Amino acid sequence: MKPLFTKGPSLGVRLLVLVVLSVALMVVDARFTLLKPVRSEMSLVLMRAYWVTDLPQRLYEGVASQFGSRTELLAENEKLKTEGLLLQGRLQKLAALTEQNVRLRELLNSSALVNEKVEVAELIGMDPNPFTHRILINKGERDGVVLGQPVLDARGLMGQVVELMPYTSRVLLLTDTTHSIPVQVNRNGLRAIASGTGNPERLELRHVADTADIKEGDLLVSSGLGQRFPAGYPVATVKEVIHDSGQPFAIVRAVPTAALNRSRYLLLVFSDSRSPEQRATEAAQAQEAADRQGAAPQDGTPATPVPAATSAPATAAPAAAPTAPAHTTTPAATTPARASSAPAATPERTPPATPSRSAPATTRERQ
Repeated sequence: MKPLFTKGPSLGVRLLVLVVLSVALMVVDARFTLLKPVRSEMSLVLMRAYWVTDLPQRLYEGVASQFGSRTELLAENEKLKTEGLLLQGRLQKLAALTEQNVRLRELLNSSALVNEKVEVAELIGMDPNPFTHRILINKGERDGVVLGQPVLDARGLMGQVVELMPYTSRVLLLTDTTHSIPVQVNRNGLRAIASGTGNPERLELRHVADTADIKEGDLLVSSGLGQRFPAGYPVATVKEVIHDSGQPFAIVRAVPTAALNRSRYLLLVFSDSRSPEQRATEAAQAQEAADRQGAAPQDGTPATPVPAATSAPATAAPAAAPTAPAHTTTPAATTPARASSAPAATPERTPPATPSRSAPATTRERQ
């Protein structure tokens, strides 16, 4: 009698067969291209299966994005309107402050410029040395570039010119280990020195007191104390401030505002290259010249009586002038002319003041 259920291979044998078959398929797939058509067909089937299983999730995300995007767009629109109004107000205030600054500089006879002259330059190369942060730009000595000239991009200061060629220049970036720049905290005016660390995304503020009022998020701007960089340009943003009670100075790390690794078009700043002593001397000379011009009318006032004194002979000249035509016109008029010339000659021999005063006196007595 045959048994009702035949006994098959054990589970261990089945597992071993499947393992051997899997290894064989992997070896054939790796070394030969026989299973490539099979894999492509299976990928099509699996892709459709993935699409069907992912359909509910995609439908849910699509519906949620439709309603959510409308709400977000409305909120963003309101936010942009508010920011636009605030920026317009700040722009008006900035225009008023700029005009006020110009008037105050005019009152102080200052020759410093409010807005520096800039020229656009393009980055054409980088230094291959990973330990130096230098770039090459397409403006050189023929374009008026000078050593130490500041370079910035649309976000902030980048560095300064350290090497000149006729048509190109090398710029040392702020993050180079040999570069430092005097800065100040825009919030409270705290001064410090920002030095490069060799990392294009980090600057360090050295010798900052542990009790200094500086915190994360503060904007650092150029102070202009080094007479190299113009004042007021963004340099970096404070990222981390570490206070150690056992150390006299805090550890302050900042991130440059300029895109040192991404900016392609740069700006060369042409500021006043005169020293403070020269500017002060020229301002004093200009003030002295203005004082001399203002004092010139007062020095000329004593000279006014001189034309009055010389006017007496001038008045006598017209009196004698008619005698010339009378003398030249007819011989008959010569006799009166000589008679009139005799009294005219007597004042020349005597002081002019005596006959001029005596003549009116005699006429009054006769009257």
